[in-house]
Amino acid sequence: QVQLVESGGGLVQAGGSLRLSCAASGRTFSGYHMGWFRQPPGKEREFLAVISWSGGSTFYADSVKGRFTISEDNAKNTVYLQMNSLKPEDTAVYYCARSRFRTTITSQYDYWGQGTQVTVSS
Repeated sequence: QVQLVESGGGLVQAGGSLRLSCAASGRTFSGYHMGWFRQPPGKEREFLAVISWSGGSTFYADSVKGRFTISEDNAKNTVYLQMNSLKPEDTAVYYCARSRFRTTITSQYDYWGQGTQVTVSS
């Protein structure tokens, strides 16, 4: 079975940085893609970034492009989201997920982590 566990969230001041981790276990992830999403309080879940597990190609939402960086460590079966220049509007629960496709559509991701809270104070 596939399991995804996010970590690294917490409280940070505006302008600061955090690195989120998503540890993957289960069957091989070769040929799959890993995405990061977030859900701010009172808002819908939104796509942030996606990376091909083996190929390394990436795509970012305009809202985070230039500030956030998605990466992977195949040896550790871990995907990361480096978040810089954080703003209060970045406050949300952050999720990692797996898809068979390189996609921004939430319904096309078949496995999800439990989420980790990121709170950015002004």
